[in-house]
Amino acid sequence: MNGKRITTAVFDLDGTLLDTLQDLADSTNFALRYGGLPERTTEEVRMFVGNGVRLLMERAVPGGASHPRFEELFGVFKRHYVEHCREHTCLYDGVADMLYALKERGFRLAIVSNKLQSGVTELYDTYFRDTVEVAVGERPEMRRKPAPDMVWQALAELRVDAGEAVYVGDSDVDVATARAAGLPCISVLWGFRDRDFLIRNGATCFADCPGDVVRLLTETEKGA
Repeated sequence: MNGKRITTAVFDLDGTLLDTLQDLADSTNFALRYGGLPERTTEEVRMFVGNGVRLLMERAVPGGASHPRFEELFGVFKRHYVEHCREHTCLYDGVADMLYALKERGFRLAIVSNKLQSGVTELYDTYFRDTVEVAVGERPEMRRKPAPDMVWQALAELRVDAGEAVYVGDSDVDVATARAAGLPCISVLWGFRDRDFLIRNGATCFADCPGDVVRLLTETEKGA
């Protein structure tokens, strides 16, 4: 954290706060089966996520966006995911306690996600309304992560300077997003990427469990 006092934490959503992998994999494979295409393993889907659902499907469908039925299959995926996105999705163990502990210590909390804003809002209303102040998803006027737009939008809504904020995520996309936004990054190790992969992509600060995030941010309060 470079000794800076941090007042605000901006969180990624999938793989950081919520375990959404099984629902994403189920909807991906529903669309692939609909198209008569080979299904993907859960581990394959794990490596496909991070840049939004369109890129997830581009990686899952043979030939990607150039496949002649891609738009049809992407539409099938979206409809299925909207209807089934909460069948297996849940908070990671310790995440609720982490968010409440940070709020009690006076930290400002935000979420930024490459999910569509409507989906982010629904998940926010279900899981985070009591602890998180701002939730920013994909919007037509805003570039997706790793562009910094969503982070800057969240900070603007909080009226917080970037120099007081830290970014918390689980993937290489999150490391790149934090770098683009000029924020230090805490990479969590319970999500969709492992430590070695994250190190290869520039991660330097790690949290093995949600309690580590509280510890790291509390240290900044003490001038650590």
